[in-house]
Amino acid sequence: MEAEGLRGRVLSVASECVPLIKTGGLADVVGALPAALAGQGWQMRVLLPAYRSLRARAAGWPEVWASDDLFGGRGRVLAGEVDGVSVLLLDAPQFFDREGGPYSGGAGDWPDNALRFAALSWAGAEIARGGLWDGWRPDILHVHDWQAGYAPAYLRYQGAGAVKSVITVHNIAFQGWAPAAMLGMLRLPGSEFHADALEYYGGLSSLKAGLVTADAITTVSPTYASELMRPEFGMGLQGVIAARAAQVSGILNGVDTSVWSPEADSEIVAFSQRTLARKAENRAILQTEFGLEVPGPLAIVVSRLTDQKGIDLIPAALPEFIEGGGGLAVLGSGDPVLEGAMRGLEARFPGRVGVRIGYDEGLSHRMFAGADAVLVPSRFEPCGLTQMYGLRYGTLPVVTATGGLADTVIGATPATLAAGVATGIVFYPTDALALRLALRQLVDLHADARLWAQMQKNAMRHPVGWEASAAAYARLYEGLSG
Repeated sequence: MEAEGLRGRVLSVASECVPLIKTGGLADVVGALPAALAGQGWQMRVLLPAYRSLRARAAGWPEVWASDDLFGGRGRVLAGEVDGVSVLLLDAPQFFDREGGPYSGGAGDWPDNALRFAALSWAGAEIARGGLWDGWRPDILHVHDWQAGYAPAYLRYQGAGAVKSVITVHNIAFQGWAPAAMLGMLRLPGSEFHADALEYYGGLSSLKAGLVTADAITTVSPTYASELMRPEFGMGLQGVIAARAAQVSGILNGVDTSVWSPEADSEIVAFSQRTLARKAENRAILQTEFGLEVPGPLAIVVSRLTDQKGIDLIPAALPEFIEGGGGLAVLGSGDPVLEGAMRGLEARFPGRVGVRIGYDEGLSHRMFAGADAVLVPSRFEPCGLTQMYGLRYGTLPVVTATGGLADTVIGATPATLAAGVATGIVFYPTDALALRLALRQLVDLHADARLWAQMQKNAMRHPVGWEASAAAYARLYEGLSG
């Protein structure tokens, strides 16, 4: 019997999903979509690889699909539920039962990644086409990034029936390249190996395969959708995306507002717009935790420490900010050179800069609760969640005018300040001078207590949940299936 109000079913295929496996923001999005879309009448099940760390979770789960020839070995899909997410795990030990991360081991990337994720894509396409043994059959196949990019191609070339496909680009920098010699091994038709279809600079790209065969393409912010048609952002695929511009849309990610909630966060001294003064208690706690004494604005960085995130711009931009009374707390890891640069700032400015290399979820919550501003000087940012966490906690984002950063932060300008709508600072271009000037503006704004409190309240009112985005996905699905 159909669930009341059910508008359709979606098979989501991805390599990561909270709460099971996470290396980045992709997992947060894939894990949040099922609940968000349930409110729109769409039932979603998530197909993931059964990595070694997940196999025990599936003990006792029923088998709902199987193949005796999944690229040279047997594969089966087990169905269960984890924290409210309806999960399908592809148990193919030859590809996924190994020690290490989802994409790499101790010696670097797994050499058979092309086959591993082709297997995931093949299973997704087969389930989309024929359904599961428990009678569940999707109306929409929604795949994420290069790891599931071949699924729309398999669906298109093997016969899709009524099922439509969507591919979401979370980060175009990762493209799933493979040599042309693997065309047959990957079960792709030789007739489609040309520039307008599968061929990609003499080889193959699973991401391009998805982009040229899916019925719709989405990115994780409207600005990123337009940026990807330009060579400085498209990373070789800009022409492919521009050619399909009519099928491309940008839908912002959201954050889990029950987890990121200053009113109910167990890690902090709770506060709200009406009790904003209590944010000062969190700042005092944070300064103690990092050994800081900061007279002016306290900024934070919670990030992977990479050039993409603009972390290399901070050392040149920071001294004037420190001189103006500011301070900085850093939490993250990444490029050893950038880790060293952050340590160098800590040594150069004791009591004003504090650094923790690594990641600590609880500490990140305390940082957002206690800081005045969060720095996100990314060179490109498909969506970004960090700035949304900042908005939620009244910790004003200082961001570059790119991707989802530009779509979620209202920069402080004479016009936005006069209108009383500014929620942060937006700067351009992405260089140390622009960041230095943005930090100078941060010091000036913070010195005006009344204006600063107004901006904090604006930020905390700004919608960052999944409601609008889920409705946009639902409209996309309905347009495809209708």
